[in-house]
Amino acid sequence: MAQRILLVNKFYYPRGGDCVVTLNTQSLLRSRGHEVAVFSMQYPENIESEWSKYFAGEVDFSGGLKAKIAAVKRTLGMGDIKQSFARILDDFKPDVVHLHNIHSYISPVVAHLAKQHDCRVVWTLHDYKLLCPSYACLRNGSPCELCFTSKLNVLTKRCMKGSLPASAIAWVEALKWNRKRLESDVDAFICPSQFMAHKMEQGGFNPSKLHVLCNFVDPVKMQSFESLPVDEREPYYCYVGRLSQEKGIATLLEVAQSLPFALKVAGNGPLEQELRDKYSGVNHIEFMGMLNATQVSHLLNHATCSVIPSEWYENNPLSVIESLCAGTPVVGAEIGGIPELIENQNGVTFAWGNDTELKQAIDEAFHRQWNYHDIQQQALKDFSDDYHYNKLINIYKQ
Repeated sequence: MAQRILLVNKFYYPRGGDCVVTLNTQSLLRSRGHEVAVFSMQYPENIESEWSKYFAGEVDFSGGLKAKIAAVKRTLGMGDIKQSFARILDDFKPDVVHLHNIHSYISPVVAHLAKQHDCRVVWTLHDYKLLCPSYACLRNGSPCELCFTSKLNVLTKRCMKGSLPASAIAWVEALKWNRKRLESDVDAFICPSQFMAHKMEQGGFNPSKLHVLCNFVDPVKMQSFESLPVDEREPYYCYVGRLSQEKGIATLLEVAQSLPFALKVAGNGPLEQELRDKYSGVNHIEFMGMLNATQVSHLLNHATCSVIPSEWYENNPLSVIESLCAGTPVVGAEIGGIPELIENQNGVTFAWGNDTELKQAIDEAFHRQWNYHDIQQQALKDFSDDYHYNKLINIYKQ
C-alpha cells in the first residue's frame, strides 16, 4: 500500500530551488500512486491548493513592530503554527512527513509535532541552517565554519545582514532548535550532496541519520532537453542563476570581458543593475534577464558550455544538473557540491575565485571536443525521477 506523504515547505510556488524541489517531489510521489498533502505559509503568490486552508498565517520580518514580533515568535514555534500543523496531521494522517525549507517562516516545531503523531520524519536540507544560523556559511564574502562549534559566533560577528538584532534572533533560534533536539525529532536528513553530508557530520550530526540523495530534474523538463538537438552548438557560453556576490558572477564577468567568446547571462538579483551598467559597453556580454523554463532549455542546449563560478558552499545546484541534462559541459568552481557533479568527460573545474584558472578553464572548454550526446545520456540516467524515487522511498521506509 502506497504511503501517505505530507510535504512541508515555507512557500508553495517556484520561488527558489527549495520550492522547485518540493513541487517536483509532489508530482513525483503522486505519479507513483501516493496520496500527497502539502503544508506551507499563506502567501499571495502561492499556487492554489486544496490544502491551503491548513496553511499557517503569513509572517513578515520586514513589517512593523507587531509583525516583527509575530515573525520572531514563529521562528521559535509559537503562535498559530502548532494549531495549523496539528489540524493537517489529524485530518490527513500521514505516514511520512517530509520537511524541506522550514526555518523562520514555518519552524522546526513541525518536526516535533509530526514525531508526536508517530510519523516518520524526513528532512531534505537545502542550505546549511542547521550548522550556520545565517544559512550560507559565509562571512565577509568567504566560507566560514565558526558556528559549527559555537553558534554564539553568529551574534558576535553580526552575521545576519550585519544587524545585531537580526543576529540575536538567529542565535536564539539556533539555541532553541539545537542539534540534540533536532536529531530526536528527525529520523533521516537527506543531504543532496556528499559535501553537505560531510559538513553535517563535521557539525556533530549522527552519520547514521544522513542520507545522500541528489536532486532530480522533473520529467517535463527532461523531455524538453531530450526534444532539442544536442549537437547543434553555437559559439557562446552561458551563466544561468542569481546575480549575487556569492554566486561568483562578478568574478565571471571580469574574466569574460577579456575573453573573445560570447557570454549570455540569464537571471536577476541584487547585482543586476550594477553589472549591466558596468559591462554595457562590452559587446560580447549579453544580459538576458529572467528566462522561463523553455527559454533556459534552449539557451543551454545550444551553448558550447555553461559556467558555475560560485564562491560559496553550493549544495547540489540545479544549474549544473540541468546543463548536463542538456548535454552541455560545465565549467565549475571547486567548492561545495559542484565538483561531485563534474568529471573529465562532462566539464572542467577551477579553483573558486581564481580569475586566472577560470579564464583557462573557459578557454579549455571551448577548444575541447565534447561528446554532447554522451554527456546528456549519462545525466538523464543519473538525475532521472525513477532513480530518485527508488532511493527516496527506501529512506521513507527505513
